[in-house]
Amino acid sequence: MTVPKNRPAVVLALAQGQTTGQAAKVGGVTGRTVLRWLEEDEFRQEVADTRTNLMRLAVGRLAAGAAKAVDTLVDALDTERGQARVQAAKVLLESSLALRESLDLEERIAALEAAEQDKGRR
Repeated sequence: MTVPKNRPAVVLALAQGQTTGQAAKVGGVTGRTVLRWLEEDEFRQEVADTRTNLMRLAVGRLAAGAAKAVDTLVDALDTERGQARVQAAKVLLESSLALRESLDLEERIAALEAAEQDKGRR
């Protein structure tokens, strides 16, 4: 089966949380086409995989920023100013941990589902 060239744009839009109507507009297709694609297991899996990859990228960026956030917290110990910087560092660290936990859970669920599928094939 040949994949329409606009399909990856729709996959990305849906993975980013856009509505089916918004994704259709991005891909230059009708909303009905997007709904038809969403009926396909392969397409839904592609959207899920793309969303997982986007989450991995976000976690990576947060991890890179976490070092700066820790530096900010350490610097704040020596100064009475910088309340906003401390708050930003705190939020970044908390977000980093929450997203990491979410990604870990998603990967564990995917591994369990794959193992279950393998069991069903035997």
